[in-house]
Amino acid sequence: MAYAVAATMTGVAIWRFPAVLDKDPIRRALWGCYAGFAAALWLKTPWVVYHLNHGPVVDGSILLKHYVSVGAIVSILTYVAASYGRHEGDEVPRHVQVSRWIQKLVYQSSIGALVLLTVLFFTVVDRAHPTTDFVAEHAGQWGATTYMSVFYVYLGAASAVCCYQWSSAIKRAERTSLKVGLILMSAAMVLGVAYVVTRVTWMWVAIAHPISATLNTQLGDDTEYLQIALFFLFAAGASIPTASAVGTRTTAWRTIRDLHPLWSTLLTAVPAAAAAPPAPLLRELTRLSPPLATRVDGMVQQIGDAVDQLRHWAPENLLDAAEEATADLEDAPAAAEAAWINATLVAKGSGEPFREQPGEALPAKPITDPVGEAAWLQRVHRSYTGLTAQDGRRLLDEAKELAA
Repeated sequence: MAYAVAATMTGVAIWRFPAVLDKDPIRRALWGCYAGFAAALWLKTPWVVYHLNHGPVVDGSILLKHYVSVGAIVSILTYVAASYGRHEGDEVPRHVQVSRWIQKLVYQSSIGALVLLTVLFFTVVDRAHPTTDFVAEHAGQWGATTYMSVFYVYLGAASAVCCYQWSSAIKRAERTSLKVGLILMSAAMVLGVAYVVTRVTWMWVAIAHPISATLNTQLGDDTEYLQIALFFLFAAGASIPTASAVGTRTTAWRTIRDLHPLWSTLLTAVPAAAAAPPAPLLRELTRLSPPLATRVDGMVQQIGDAVDQLRHWAPENLLDAAEEATADLEDAPAAAEAAWINATLVAKGSGEPFREQPGEALPAKPITDPVGEAAWLQRVHRSYTGLTAQDGRRLLDEAKELAA
């Protein structure tokens, strides 16, 4: 289970990795939270715990995990403060006031927590022997209890703040997916507060009334399940609002895949239509920058520019010949444009002279946005894939006959 929850949070961090390249500090902060908690969860897995705890620093996995966790908490509090701390108007809502208060305290409190945790870890925590479950095996010891209480207070306060902000934002959310995500993340923070309260109570009670090793182990396992549920809810809640983006990204990838052959052919024939030569399909599908939507828009624009420049190699009546040749086909308008493109490419490739006066422009289409233009070009591409150089040459001959 420990490996499963660590892998889940890692998957979320990888999915949201493009945010690192974004100029928006809010998205970067949110990614920092995912990455930090993913690292902290891997530091809780048995193999990592064993090797770190038996290393030069006994129980070193605990301190390292808390360092990483504090960093993740700083990231999520920064995200919350930035997301909910903006407001225009005279009357400032309470959630905005809370956000601004958090923004002032988050860095100072995190530095104080890290310093205090480090001092306590190396001075009052009994680390004579490596442990497997730090809390369960140190229950009843005031040094470890004090150390863990410092971390738990910091974690609990952060969980309470996030729960307040996300639950107060549920009513203001416009999209259902966002509301569901906020509900799940708020529930995760409720579990976070319950986890902290349970563990702090358990450790301090164990000092006053010694608890058996069996019960300590049972309490450790039960509270770990609570934390696992917390992270699964948090991962689900963070993912649901962006689930619709998956469909958008998939559509963009499919568009790039479909248009790449036509785009590559046109830019190779008319390199002036783009600032750089066309990249291979795999490179276009896997690159992280610029964003997918920007790449699709650029591809559409470059195809349009290349087609417009090909008019200088289009003989008179070529468009009429293309429309006549494709009149009986199922998607005649797209087929005619594809045939025209194929013929002009053949004309340019076979050494036809460049004409200062461009030929007739392709028919205007009732398309108002790049999405519609991309869909149209996909139709053109489907017709273009079935054409050959012989088809282009035949169409050029037909255009010359019409002009005669």
